[in-house]
Amino acid sequence: MAQFTVAVIGTGPEPDNIVWGESAAMAYRHGEAYEGLSQCDLVGCADIVRENAEAFADEFDIADENVYEDYQEMLHAVEPDVVSICTPVPTHAELVIGAAETEVPRAIHCEKPMADTWADCKRMADAADEHGVQLTFNHQRRFSPQWQEATRLLEDGVVGDLERVEMGGKNLYDYGSHLVDLCNHFAGEQEAEWVLGQVHYTDEDVRYGVHNENQGLVTWRYDNGVHGVASTGFGSGADVIGCEHRLFGSEGILEVNPDDVEADLRYRNTDSGGWETFEFDRVFAIQRALEHVCDSLETGDQPVISAEHALRATEIIFAAWESSRQRGRIELPLEAEGNALTEMVDAGDLTPVGEED
Repeated sequence: MAQFTVAVIGTGPEPDNIVWGESAAMAYRHGEAYEGLSQCDLVGCADIVRENAEAFADEFDIADENVYEDYQEMLHAVEPDVVSICTPVPTHAELVIGAAETEVPRAIHCEKPMADTWADCKRMADAADEHGVQLTFNHQRRFSPQWQEATRLLEDGVVGDLERVEMGGKNLYDYGSHLVDLCNHFAGEQEAEWVLGQVHYTDEDVRYGVHNENQGLVTWRYDNGVHGVASTGFGSGADVIGCEHRLFGSEGILEVNPDDVEADLRYRNTDSGGWETFEFDRVFAIQRALEHVCDSLETGDQPVISAEHALRATEIIFAAWESSRQRGRIELPLEAEGNALTEMVDAGDLTPVGEED
């Protein structure tokens, strides 16, 4: 018997009808994940486009009377224990705060990235705390086997003490929020002391309602002395790192998803005599994340994908953009409340050109 009733806010269009960068059909991924969890029963959904909500309900056998356009009306009528929010980024804060204020759901699981301004990110976390709601964000890569094995190897000391963690990816925010979150994880969830970054942005790249730089180079330092380095960009940016994560330890190096070999993970140290490589079967990481959400709700333990952890990663990203704007190092905690990349575009300091231009 299911222990938790679940509802989805923001179903979006069916997967065959999505426009990448505007919708990623993540609600359907959440729906599939909940269907695979015996402790969950998907009982309601809401979308401002009723046809989208109806299509989602048909796909997941949700009763017609539990399909809504108004999410708050749906919450009060259906009273779900857990809510997934799968809407574009600029709507996250309003929906998370609004859902928390109803005091209906016990847990809210929101798609990443958190929100489009630093102030809204903090408002979301504060609202969840005020109303006693467990708030998590879908940094599901924490549950993928290559990152979990990397964690085990690091904890077992195969590369010695961690000294630096590097990440390479498409961008800092949309894609990179996963990777910065994992940098923090490897560094022991330490606070960053400062961030220094620079970005390049000439070709417009708006993903799910938020600008993303074309290329970036960022460094930061954690309280425990570990340094972080990020290189982003399609091709040239990611190639600087050559993998999604590289962990430099006192006795070796570990890489996750290296570019130049068919391996999910590899490491070398003073005893290995060369690279030790690993490959893993793919898993449905979102299902693992949602299972963890429910387990945490039951036990009362802090989820590893908590709002607290998401805030720590998001602060580094916003600070990197702020550093580019100020042309200097940003000491944390971050004081700028907005989004420096968007504000530089709005001010004409950056002039990315879209396809229509």
